[in-house]
Amino acid sequence: MDLWANLAHGFSVALTFNNLLFCLIGCIIGTAIGVLPGIGPVATISLLLPITFGQPATTAIIMLAGIYYGAQYGGSTTAILLNLPGEVSSVVTTLEGYKMARRGRAGAALTVAALASFFAGCVSTVLVAASGPLLTSVALSFGPADYFSLMLLGLIISAVLAQGSVVKSIGMVVFGVALGLVGTDVQTGQQRFTFGIPELSDGIGFVSIAMGMFGIAEIILNLEKPEARSVMSGKVGSLMMTREEVRRSIPSVLRGTTVGSLLGILPGGGAALSSFGSYMMERKISKGRHEFGTGAIEGVAGPESANNAASQTSFIPLLTLGIPANAVMALMVGALIIQGIQPGPRMVEAQPDLFWGLIASMWIGNLMLLVINLPMIGLWVKLLAIPYRHMYPSILIFCAIGVYSLQNNVFDVYQTVFFGLFGYLCSKLRLEPAPMLIGFVLGPMMEEHLRRAMLLSRGDVMVFVQRPISATMLAIGAIALIAMLMPNIRKGKDKALLE
Repeated sequence: MDLWANLAHGFSVALTFNNLLFCLIGCIIGTAIGVLPGIGPVATISLLLPITFGQPATTAIIMLAGIYYGAQYGGSTTAILLNLPGEVSSVVTTLEGYKMARRGRAGAALTVAALASFFAGCVSTVLVAASGPLLTSVALSFGPADYFSLMLLGLIISAVLAQGSVVKSIGMVVFGVALGLVGTDVQTGQQRFTFGIPELSDGIGFVSIAMGMFGIAEIILNLEKPEARSVMSGKVGSLMMTREEVRRSIPSVLRGTTVGSLLGILPGGGAALSSFGSYMMERKISKGRHEFGTGAIEGVAGPESANNAASQTSFIPLLTLGIPANAVMALMVGALIIQGIQPGPRMVEAQPDLFWGLIASMWIGNLMLLVINLPMIGLWVKLLAIPYRHMYPSILIFCAIGVYSLQNNVFDVYQTVFFGLFGYLCSKLRLEPAPMLIGFVLGPMMEEHLRRAMLLSRGDVMVFVQRPISATMLAIGAIALIAMLMPNIRKGKDKALLE
């Protein structure tokens, strides 16, 4: 009964004019950046963080959330019509969606992508609503040692599941934690890692890191690549699906929703991993697996439902435990902290408007996206005709204005430029920036819980293995790390034997 009362309260918050307007704005921006290749929700949210400061926290988070799950919708449009994924999670959709378009079934592919995303979004929102209070009550029994081990597990899994070398990802996590410790020690008042620069006494700005690593670095990378966008001139065709396509799509949508809902909760999981996982599953178990490679509708329905489900269930660890599951959720943590809200298990009680209003807005946002996407396909395709060289100067200007407006300090702009160049260097060295951002967000919180645990145990480090929850978290983290490092260790042994 409490769940229904809380949801009713959430809809009363989400249905206010201001929140509806910003939910719509977020969905439209999310769809647009999903359509435009090379931008992505991480870069967009980091660039738009400054404009949320003048809005209430609930309104700001509703808009940012709309951008995130809206990008999953928009990315499928260009993936199907132009074989050009607008979002990383839409790469899989190009494999079957574009082939369907070439067979004259582009309309059906777009319809199943939109409907699958809508269904998965609604189901995963139910999971967020149902599991949120339950996980919150469990989290309230956590002690400082348990929280430290849980955050450490989150960092390990985010490094293990990141693309590329595990060793490099761990290095980026450690570097992110170190950056989070720059500034003034809250307990002793001593400055650390400031190198005599007074502007660093309050720490490195979260917005500067986010904008630099994901915004400016992305702009530099996009300018390196020659533009090759060809707008589709042919007709999309009928949006109606045949009875056979509907029959084949339903099981794939259900499986994709399940996969996405589960993987979205994992730190480092997210929409991209979910869509790839769903596609691989469909290739093995779907009845139409013999058509894969020629335009199987299951290859669109499964991944599209998976990426949208994952984008919404990734809010569960953020809202209940205060732990970001991916880079976008790390930005959400930063947005909440800037608004003076500490995400965690007490957020449900302390910020009921934000918690339940956000959940209700997800249903409203998914309905908005269904209306925005299908009737406006022609507009989104025409948006691709805008050359990127005409877009990036305005993006940089707004970026500089936004960073400067935070504290009216030019140093913040220099800091952003530095992290932009550093982010570009990281991309060249194939270093993932997402684990670094998660480490930066969790680092100070880990230090706080570590100190509390050591004070309560009077310096006894065994407290981390004596508490069952903490010991379980550490064991899972160790197993995951060993499992991923084992192939590298074996390769090293084989080389030594050959030499």
